[in-house]
Amino acid sequence: MGQQQGAYFVPAKSQWPIVAAVVMFVTVFGAAHWLNAAPGEAGFGKTVISIGFLGVLAMFFGWFRSVIRESLAGKYDAQVDRSFRMGMMWFIFSEVMFFGAFFGALFYARLFAVPWLGGEGHGVLTHQFLWSDYAAAWGAGGGNGPAHIGGDFETVAPWGLPLLNTLILLTSSVTVTIAHHALKAGHRGKVLLFLGLTVLLGATFVFAQAHEYIEAYRELNLTLQTGVYGSTFFMLTGFHGMHVTLGTIMLAIIWLRVLKGHFNAEHHFGFEAVAWYWHFVDVVWLGLFMFVYIL
Repeated sequence: MGQQQGAYFVPAKSQWPIVAAVVMFVTVFGAAHWLNAAPGEAGFGKTVISIGFLGVLAMFFGWFRSVIRESLAGKYDAQVDRSFRMGMMWFIFSEVMFFGAFFGALFYARLFAVPWLGGEGHGVLTHQFLWSDYAAAWGAGGGNGPAHIGGDFETVAPWGLPLLNTLILLTSSVTVTIAHHALKAGHRGKVLLFLGLTVLLGATFVFAQAHEYIEAYRELNLTLQTGVYGSTFFMLTGFHGMHVTLGTIMLAIIWLRVLKGHFNAEHHFGFEAVAWYWHFVDVVWLGLFMFVYIL
């Protein structure tokens, strides 16, 4: 059992950190074996990564259940609440750095690597001797390698599904904000309604992006193998889609907790933390829509 020391709650010894370390190692080990296995020998890696993934889910379920029980028991004071808030802020900051690295790779490829290959600056000799017929243009004209590497492809038009997904995420930011204000006002029915709408919008976004990926592969020949454009496109949008999926799951869990009455107008940091994360995901998508789809 945890104990109070002065004004700060010290949690009891927990098995969850070591469990987290083990299951994440298993997951990464399985992923590495799967990606590096010879053709026809990826079955072991797939099995291991599946076991690891299930272990991660079980770990999250057990660890958060322990934290929720301690919170509902009234063991967390204002200082613990500040610790949780600072932890969530640092987590979101790490996510900003995560996406910042990928945006940096995109900008480097577009602003430096492609022009150099086209003969600008220090790339004069590279262009002359390595690839003299290369035209420095981003997208289908310049984001690919030679024709035999990935082949010709088309880019995704920004004013179709990408625009729709942008409107979906912007709307979801509004609905989760309305739910937050309703929670602070003590209107649980309104919270459930608008938080449920947020979950629905998040799931719709993921479904639409999956449809976009299928169309890109089948109709546009835009894949992970179609040069640097395909790599950066799927890297950025894929990781963002994963974050939207996780955010939708977290929002659904918060919806269940609201249904059970876990939050009130004064104490609802679990709701706030997920709302912060969701707004962050929305802001990242605006950057993606601008720099990946439009420009």
